[in-house]
Amino acid sequence: MEKVALLKCTDYDVDAIEKKLREGFELLGGTAFLRSLIPANSRVLLKPNFLTVIEKGSPVITHYAVFEAVVRIVKEYTDNIAFGDSPGSGDTRKAAEKSGLMEVADRYGVKFADFNDEVHVELDKPLMYKFWNVARAAYEADVVITLPKLKTHAMMYYTGAVKNQFGCVPGSKKGEWHTKLPDAVNFSKMLLDLNSVVKTSFAILDGIVAMEGNGPRNGTPRKMDTIIMGKSLTAVDSTAVRLIGYDNVMAVPLLEVAHDTGWGAVLPEEIEVLGEKIEDMRCEGFKLSRSAKVVNFITPSLNKLAASLTAPDPVVNAEKCISCRKCNEVCPERPKVISFVNRNGKVVPKWNYRNCIRCFCCQELCPVGAIETRDKKLSRMLGIIK
Repeated sequence: MEKVALLKCTDYDVDAIEKKLREGFELLGGTAFLRSLIPANSRVLLKPNFLTVIEKGSPVITHYAVFEAVVRIVKEYTDNIAFGDSPGSGDTRKAAEKSGLMEVADRYGVKFADFNDEVHVELDKPLMYKFWNVARAAYEADVVITLPKLKTHAMMYYTGAVKNQFGCVPGSKKGEWHTKLPDAVNFSKMLLDLNSVVKTSFAILDGIVAMEGNGPRNGTPRKMDTIIMGKSLTAVDSTAVRLIGYDNVMAVPLLEVAHDTGWGAVLPEEIEVLGEKIEDMRCEGFKLSRSAKVVNFITPSLNKLAASLTAPDPVVNAEKCISCRKCNEVCPERPKVISFVNRNGKVVPKWNYRNCIRCFCCQELCPVGAIETRDKKLSRMLGIIK
């Protein structure tokens, strides 16, 4: 049985966060656990979530206070610490500087890792892909500690401990994966393989302020006062989705795939939650990005067909749109599925839904939150949404 620590932390005071993290490590085994996790002088990579270049303290990215609290603890076991990410949009160094993480790293002697320096590697016994190009710093680290935010995600329903490592794929290569794997099930297999490649060791999930609704960038901040820690990434994610309304954790494609392939602990009976109780930490009325209801047909192929036919569409809120054309820039499809039309004197995007793969890169990286998702009528007919 996998163990996770569920902690209550009400604000981004770095001393308070450090105290809570130490409580969490104590629940998981204390000093002996930490010495096992971080052998003396080992090379540790901290993997925050940048997503894009955005101001410090934003609920879109890893909070600098969480980063600093983790650094304080890790430095007691090794001075060989680096951090890095490859955001979906924008320059990595600028993202690190604007987020406030670079300033923290400089104060503590934490190195900045360039995730554009990649290495070609081979994975034994993959779920889907044997050969990979990943950030060298992530692959060569002895210990990878992921520091994700708890957010909704239009394609994957939820993003957290497992999904955060997608940033270990350098730069524009992330778009190629979206083109090759347009459905959530196969994309989930890829993410699990990726975590096996970089050997992610531990997760500290920041849900002090999470994101609901139109995530992972343009949703609404939602205070949850939550930190979740554990060695099992799927156990951390399973605990998180239970807090936000997925009573059936198998409704989240990533967790269903992890369970079906035996990749990691997913079901509540496979996970021992230490610290706070799930029922006391639930966030009532959390606005999900995708439905939690599962519709089961006779065969898996029919289930897959229903999922593809009921996937929401990206749509533009013309009032918010600033005609920057970023959506077309980040669209991974070739030829592009986005064209532009004049609507009331403003140039706005228009999608060719027949060819759109519903990767929602356009929605995720829109700088002003002008792209949202719209559920299909078929979803209501099938009872997937109300």
